[in-house]
Amino acid sequence: MKYIPGMNSDRAWDLTNQVHYEGQAVVWIGPQEQAELYHQQLYRAGLTMAPLEVA
Repeated sequence: MKYIPGMNSDRAWDLTNQVHYEGQAVVWIGPQEQAELYHQQLYRAGLTMAPLEVA
């Protein structure tokens, strides 16, 4: 919630359940440069995310 814009605890739990039951979830969509910043912030906090995809 600290690094992803618009994230709140209810949405975070919904995404957690989606990953648990479906294997994946889209958390945020936006420009690659911004996604790379979020990736760095999450990594520094000890969190992981799937590789960035180029559409």
